[in-house]
Amino acid sequence: MIRVSAKAYGSILIVISFYLSGCLNLVSNDEFDNDSGMYDRVPVWERSEWPYITNQSYGFVMEEGPYQILETDNEWNSTHHFVNFELPMSEGGSAPNGVVSLAVWLPDVPEGVTVPVIAEFGPYFDETSVETPSIEVPGTWLGQMIIDQILPHGYAFAQVSVMGTGRSNHCMDLMGNAEQLGVDAAVTWLGTQDWSNGGVSMIGKSYDGSTPWQAATFGNEYLKTIVPISGLIGVMELMWKNGSSEARAPIMHNGVYGSYGIDGDEEDVGNMCPDYIIGPGTGVAAYMWGSEVAGTYWEERYFLDRVLQNYKGSVYLIQGMHDWNVDPHMAVPVINQLKDVGIEAKGLFGQWDHDYPDRPDYHFDRSSEGRGREAYPEMVRFDWMQDLLEWFDWYLKGEGQKPGLFVEIQSNQGQWRIEDRYPPQNMETIAMELGGDLMNIAGTTTILPNGNFGPIYESEKFSEDIWIAGLPRLHIEVSTATVGGQIYALLEDCSEDGDCIHIGHAIMDLRYHEGGKYRKVRLPIY
Repeated sequence: MIRVSAKAYGSILIVISFYLSGCLNLVSNDEFDNDSGMYDRVPVWERSEWPYITNQSYGFVMEEGPYQILETDNEWNSTHHFVNFELPMSEGGSAPNGVVSLAVWLPDVPEGVTVPVIAEFGPYFDETSVETPSIEVPGTWLGQMIIDQILPHGYAFAQVSVMGTGRSNHCMDLMGNAEQLGVDAAVTWLGTQDWSNGGVSMIGKSYDGSTPWQAATFGNEYLKTIVPISGLIGVMELMWKNGSSEARAPIMHNGVYGSYGIDGDEEDVGNMCPDYIIGPGTGVAAYMWGSEVAGTYWEERYFLDRVLQNYKGSVYLIQGMHDWNVDPHMAVPVINQLKDVGIEAKGLFGQWDHDYPDRPDYHFDRSSEGRGREAYPEMVRFDWMQDLLEWFDWYLKGEGQKPGLFVEIQSNQGQWRIEDRYPPQNMETIAMELGGDLMNIAGTTTILPNGNFGPIYESEKFSEDIWIAGLPRLHIEVSTATVGGQIYALLEDCSEDGDCIHIGHAIMDLRYHEGGKYRKVRLPIY
């Protein structure tokens, strides 16, 4: 059975009508042709039969590569470089002399052999003293694994500090224009070195999963494929949905990342950039009014439209469906938008939190009963490193078989299935009216400000299994005591003994009842 409950904030709420839409998935794996050539070197439906290493804290490739790392004069076998590029004077700070700091690891290949590069761009190198005291030290979260497992197959690896962090100059621009230009300049540098075959990939999680989207906006010829893991298609989209704001929104720029690049020396003057100065006010304004009040702060930090227009590479999109930090709407229905414009894209959407797909300890520790743990241990993808290698082999070297461009999606009970798109096509819509198909079992439709919980509605037990796919919709009509207010809805899968599993939740600022970025408030008539 499914259960819907609601709570209101800042107003009295009276529910007039109320129904839920869900989706019944009718697609089976039998619809995919195993002989079409459109699958990985080890097809996903056969991987349970292969001897993947499953007793470690992350995944491993199936076999070691033929190359050793190229030794250098430091203990990490890296080399450090600065990339110079021109910053517009309007960016202030260090303009026009932009400088990006990066480190590179190379395989020891025969003379004359060139290799593609896999790069991670982010603000954390040189900033977290214990894990990355220097950008020349590989990140423990991902970099070391790529160096140990994928580099020996003939790949270079790079770590790049975004503007205003590490030894990159300028200000911490929080994904703004200066940061984007620095990312693009570093991609070009990596693609034009004597050791490079001209193919660059970007990979990373969270902030480091957002920089690939930034790079893809330019249509840079060297950027062949990106692997965003819980990354942002836009900064405002991280913290606002239908006008409703998270509490961290007003402080995200200066409060969370403002100290990066500032260490009290004379070079800090280069961090005084216009967007750094207006960042807090812009965040507070959007928190209060839900949209861009003046200027182009948020527009500058929205990437998806430019990616769809300009990018010529491929995308391997990875998202935790229980991600508390970067919500799944960064991937759903983004995966379909990519496919619709002809971008070759693959999705891996599991029931983990803000994590990589192959981390069993994190997956267990960050899940809880009713909030993802039901999908453990099936959520742990020990085949992920091999999957990455096969993806890079094809898109950076043109070797192997073309990966399957489908979406692997995991249910909240742990089962994996394959969809051509997500949300999938050929779905059956289930519409359930509250007070009818869904019975009121508790609560009231009149809710006092910040007081009692709203109504709880529950269905009868379903006679067959269903998959709710994509973003379920909840339509309501309300009367409020004030202009605005917010309503919160929770969707759960409950057993007859009362144990419930979280399926999804949403919050709506009633000033944005029509969706989008702009308020639609009906003022009273006198």
